[in-house]
Amino acid sequence: MSQHAPAEMTIGHVHLKVSDLERSIAFYRDVIGLSLTQRYGAQAAFLSAGGYHHHIGLNTWESRGRPPADRRHPGLFHTAFLFPDRASLGAALQRAIDHGVEIEGAADHGVSEAVYFSDPDGNGIELYRDRPQDDWPRDADGTLSMTNGPLDLARLLSEAA
Repeated sequence: MSQHAPAEMTIGHVHLKVSDLERSIAFYRDVIGLSLTQRYGAQAAFLSAGGYHHHIGLNTWESRGRPPADRRHPGLFHTAFLFPDRASLGAALQRAIDHGVEIEGAADHGVSEAVYFSDPDGNGIELYRDRPQDDWPRDADGTLSMTNGPLDLARLLSEAA
C-alpha cells in the first residue's frame, strides 16, 4: 500500500552551497527581500520572511571561492519563492530590476505567473504567485492543464505594491 504525505506538508527551506557568503547574503536580503536571522560563524547564514527561522540556508563549507556548477549537470533547477498576490510579485520583480538582476524568463502557467533569474552562483530563482485554485485551467475531464504562455512584465510592474 502506498504512503502519501499529508496535504498540509510544505517545503520548509532550501540550503544552498555558495562561493561567497557575504555576496549571497546581500543577494537574498536585498534582491529577494529576506531577513538575516542567524549566522553560523563566517561560513553559513540563514535568512527568512515573516520571522520564520529560515527559508534559505547558505554555506561555504565545501564551496568557498568555487565556480558555479555546470548547468548541464544534475542538481537544483531553481528555488521558487511564492508571493501572496500579484502586487507583491510585481514589487519583488521591481526590486530585482533595481538591483541590476538580469531577468532570464517569465511565464503565465495558467495556475501561476512566474519570473525567472539566477543568483550570483548561478542557482535558478523563480518568483511567482498562484492564482486561486478555482481559476486553474482544466481539461474537460477535470485534469489540470498547466500552460506556458507569455507574461506581461510591464503590466505586472504597473501593479506593484
